[in-house]
Amino acid sequence: MRIVVFGATGMVGRRVVSEASVRGHDVVAVSRGVGGEGFATVATVSVDAGDPVRVRELLRTADVAVSAVRPRPGEEASVPATTTVLLDAAAATGTALLLVGGAGPLSSPDSPGVLVIDDERYVPARWRSSAVASLAQLQACEGHRAAWTYLSPPAVLEPGERTGTYRRGTTTLLVDGAGRSRISAEDLAVAVLDEVENPGRARHLTVAY
Repeated sequence: MRIVVFGATGMVGRRVVSEASVRGHDVVAVSRGVGGEGFATVATVSVDAGDPVRVRELLRTADVAVSAVRPRPGEEASVPATTTVLLDAAAATGTALLLVGGAGPLSSPDSPGVLVIDDERYVPARWRSSAVASLAQLQACEGHRAAWTYLSPPAVLEPGERTGTYRRGTTTLLVDGAGRSRISAEDLAVAVLDEVENPGRARHLTVAY
């Protein structure tokens, strides 16, 4: 399978590239300033995910596109426009698109009707701008004609170990018995590739330990 990964040099993108490569897929690693370091076995391309012409060119030869693009601090307002470029290109080329978004649009696990973005236990003030961007990103997807899937990580996502295990949910934040909502970036990449290889029916899903 030919998989184009946008945001390939980020925390999640780099691990998605690695997981896809290990599984034997033909991977194209895309980033605004991508370099060859760390990508010895995959093709690398320097393209801004907001460039509609270049993005469409890349997707013409892809089976699946994965977006792990994250805005620079202070540029969160650019997320809906970049997402729309990816969605438009996916629709025009008939390419499935999986977007790794944020936890903000998920429902709080014990407060029906409250989104995680408004629950300070999971989204403290310092993370709110990113959570707002993730909600706007999902809203850009909703109603779009492209074949998209939106994967929300849990509240805490950080580098760690690849265990190959996780729980899968839909639109409610997953927590463990101690009330923690977390996963390693390595296992999030496992979940991404599992969804790419065996797509489920949910348009919006989440995973966690």
